[in-house]
Amino acid sequence: MKCKITEFSYLILIAVLAGASSAVAARKAPEPEPVPLTEKGLKLEAKYAGQMKILQVQIKQALPRIDEAKAGEFLKAYQAEAEAEAAELNGLRGANKKKEGDPAIEAFKKAQEALALAATNAIAPSKAIMADLKEFLESDKLDGVLARYFIISHATPRGLAEYAQQGKDEEKRLERLFKDEGLMFQMAVADGARGGKYGKAMEVYEAILEASSKIKDDGVLQRLALGTALEHAMPVGQRPPEAQADASKTVDPVKRYLHFEEAYLAGELDPGFKDMTVWDYRMVGNGDETEEVLAWGRKMLRNYRPDHISTSDDKWRYVKAVKTDVRYGSQYNKFDKPELQFFQNILANGGICGRRAFFGRFILRAFGVPTTRRPQRGHAALAHWTPDGWVVCLGAGWPWGWTDYGEGVDFDAHSRGRLTGKPFEQVRRAQIIGSALGEEYRFGFHEGPSGLWNGVALYTQRRIADEAEKVALAAVGTDIGEANESKVKDVVEEVLITEEDKAVLVDKDGAITLPAVACTFGTNSPGKVLFMESSLGGKQMHYSRNGKALDFEYTFEAPKAGKYALTARVVTPSPDQNILIKVNGAEEPVELTLPYTIGMWRESGPVMVTLKKGENVFTCSRGGDNIRGLTVKDFTLKPSKN
Repeated sequence: MKCKITEFSYLILIAVLAGASSAVAARKAPEPEPVPLTEKGLKLEAKYAGQMKILQVQIKQALPRIDEAKAGEFLKAYQAEAEAEAAELNGLRGANKKKEGDPAIEAFKKAQEALALAATNAIAPSKAIMADLKEFLESDKLDGVLARYFIISHATPRGLAEYAQQGKDEEKRLERLFKDEGLMFQMAVADGARGGKYGKAMEVYEAILEASSKIKDDGVLQRLALGTALEHAMPVGQRPPEAQADASKTVDPVKRYLHFEEAYLAGELDPGFKDMTVWDYRMVGNGDETEEVLAWGRKMLRNYRPDHISTSDDKWRYVKAVKTDVRYGSQYNKFDKPELQFFQNILANGGICGRRAFFGRFILRAFGVPTTRRPQRGHAALAHWTPDGWVVCLGAGWPWGWTDYGEGVDFDAHSRGRLTGKPFEQVRRAQIIGSALGEEYRFGFHEGPSGLWNGVALYTQRRIADEAEKVALAAVGTDIGEANESKVKDVVEEVLITEEDKAVLVDKDGAITLPAVACTFGTNSPGKVLFMESSLGGKQMHYSRNGKALDFEYTFEAPKAGKYALTARVVTPSPDQNILIKVNGAEEPVELTLPYTIGMWRESGPVMVTLKKGENVFTCSRGGDNIRGLTVKDFTLKPSKN
C-alpha cells in the first residue's frame, strides 16, 4: 500500500497539531476564546493592556540609534534574499523528477542563480547592521522588559484577564510570574506557553515544584519542569489501550514530569538529556503515549535490541528499531489487540509511513530524545535531535517537507541556531523587539521578509550557527520510508564473544544450559544473526526480521542419555513465532513454540527431545517468508523425571 496523506486528512492533522505545537505559541497569539469578562475581568484587561503599551514605549526608548542609510540597504538586501530563498525552494520542488530541458529545470537554475546573487549582495549590509547591534543584543539589561512584553502580547490582555478573573489564587499566580524576570525570559526563549495559556502553565509548573523535592538545586530538572509546563499549558491528548475505555484521554503533566525525572535520575535516558534546553524538553514530554508504555519502550529495547541503545550512531540510536523491526505494510494491522498499547501493536504488526513514524517518535521520546513530525507530500516522516543537530528520518531531506513550525529548511536553520546555547538569546531579543515595533514574526527566510529586527534575528541566527560550525545534517532512512528492507548496508558494531560466553553449563541435577551465542556458524551469517551484550548479563543472539532461512547448530555434551525438556529464554516483539529443532540429525523437526512476550524476557513452554550420552548436536531452523525478529539468551535442557 502506498503511503498517502489525503488533502482532508492533512487538513485535519494540521488543525490538531497546530494546537499542539509549541512553535505556534511563539509565532502568533491565539484568538481570544469567547469567555465573558466580569467587571473585574474588564479592569484586569485594561490593566494588562496598559502595561503592554508602557512596555512598548520602554523597549522603543531603550533601542540604539540605527543609521538610516545602513538600515535601508539592509532591508533592501533582506527582502531580496528572503524572496529569492522562497523562489529557489519552490523551483527545487517544481523541478523534482523533471528531465533536463524541461522548463521547470530551467526555472530552478535561474532561481538558484538569483538566490546566489541575493545572498552575496546581502553579506555586506547584514554584517554592517549586525556589527552595530551585536553589543546591544548580547546584553541582558532589557530581558525583563522584553520577556514581560512577550508574555502579555502572546497571552493577550484579554486572555490574561480571563484567567485572573477566576479568583485571587489565579490573579496572584500571574503576579508571581511577572515578578520573576528570569523565569519569564526562560519562557520567552523557549517559545512561550502553548496557546498563550500562561496562567495554566504556571499552575502546572508550581504543581511540579510541589510534587518534586529534587528540582531546586538541579538545572536539568528545572528546565524539564518548565518545558513540561509550557507544553502542557493546554491539554495534551493521551492514547491508552482501546480496551481501557475508562482511562484518561489527556496526559497528567505532573505524572509526565515525574516519569522523566525518575528515568533521568536512574540513568535510563539518552546521555545528551542533561544538556538540553527548555525548548528541547517540550518535544520530549508532549507525546500521546502513557507513562506505562514509555517505561515499556525503554525496557523492551534494552531487552530486545540493546545494540540500538549502545550504538555510536546518533542519527539511528533508538529509532533504528523502525528500520529493523517495524515491517512496512498495513495488511497485518487488523491483528492489533485492543488490550495492547498502540505502539506495542505497531511493533507487532507494522504499518505504512504514518504508523512507522509514530513508533519512531515514541521510542525516541521514551529515551528522552526530542522529536517532531516532518511530513512531506504524500508521506509521513520524522525529525529528531542529535548532539550535532536535528536530522530527518524515514523521509527526504529538509527542503522536501515541513514541520509544525513551517518549512523544514527553516526549522533546520532555527534548530542549528538553538544548538549554540546562550548566543541564541540574541535571536529571541531581536524577534521580540520586532514584535513590539509592529513587525510580523518570521520563523525563517522562506516565510518572506518582515521588518528590520526580524531580519536581524534571522541573519544573527545564521551567523551564530556558522560560527559554531553547526551544519545541516543529511536525511537518513530515505530508502526505507516506503520499503520493508533497506538497501543501505548497516555498519554492525562487533561484539567479542569469549569462550566464557559460549561455555555450556551443566548443573548438579543434570540440566544443560546452552548460551545462544555458542552456535557453530558464528559470525558467518549475512548480517542477519547478530551477537550483542545482554541486559541479563553476558551475551545474547538476535535473529533479524527478514533474515534468510539459516540453520544454526549447537554441539554439547550430555551427562546421560534420556528424554529432556527443552525450553528457550527469548524476547519476541511480535506473535506466532517458533523454532524448528532437529536433534542428532533426526528426519522430523520438533517445533518449539515461542511465547509472545511483548518485548520482555520469558521462557518458552517445553518440548521433549531425546539425547544420547556424550556429544549431541541439535540444529535450529527458522524457515518461511515471514521471519520476524527474535532475541534468544539461552536454551535449557532439563532431564525428564518420567
